[in-house]
Amino acid sequence: MADAPRVVIVDDQALVRTGFRMILAADGIDVVAEAADGDAAVSAVRRTRPDVVLMDIRMPGTDGLEATRRILADETATPPRIVVLTTYDLDQYVYAALAAGASGFLLKDVTPEHLTAAVRLVRSGDALLAPAITRRLVERFATSGTGTGPRTVAPHRELATLTPRELEVLEALARGHTNAELAASFRLSEATVKTHVARILQKLRLRDRAQAVIAAYETGLVTPGSTGSGPVGAGGAD
Repeated sequence: MADAPRVVIVDDQALVRTGFRMILAADGIDVVAEAADGDAAVSAVRRTRPDVVLMDIRMPGTDGLEATRRILADETATPPRIVVLTTYDLDQYVYAALAAGASGFLLKDVTPEHLTAAVRLVRSGDALLAPAITRRLVERFATSGTGTGPRTVAPHRELATLTPRELEVLEALARGHTNAELAASFRLSEATVKTHVARILQKLRLRDRAQAVIAAYETGLVTPGSTGSGPVGAGGAD
């Protein structure tokens, strides 16, 4: 059995931290530290080297967005996966955190089952994306210029390095399709789809699917409100 995920909880409300700690501990997940602001979060991560950080986005002093940037910019160790905690799903700060490298976001009224499943999912290396909410979030902020701070998903991403099939997979991924849906649309195995996604992330130097969705919008491969033309040559050779 794999080791339990090691988690740091960051929130300026002690009751939120206590509630999340109890939920995670009840499911065998190890909470190695808590922090009430961004500066304390950065210090806690450097001290404990967790697998996952649950990061409140709005806090007094150094907020969760700046803390996320600082944690992920640390080149002295493998950075943890960061899941943003928010009260509002359509939040420009959440979008900016995803662009900075956060692996997903959760609403603070998340169920205990969803919270523990989310921690285990991002610890495994996947991104935490609720397709409908994520698409609305990215469509609202990716090209509106209302994001907070500098964008870290650069507009010069070289989509030309992707094969035609990889471009199709990236477009469909950005529209919120799961691996199973991608496999059905392109008539591929899920293993082949996962290989395509891994190659896309490697070629575009992205951490996970969350950044891939943002990159697809910010490079213009997908535009807000568009429906796409569907898989091209879905029945053809891979």
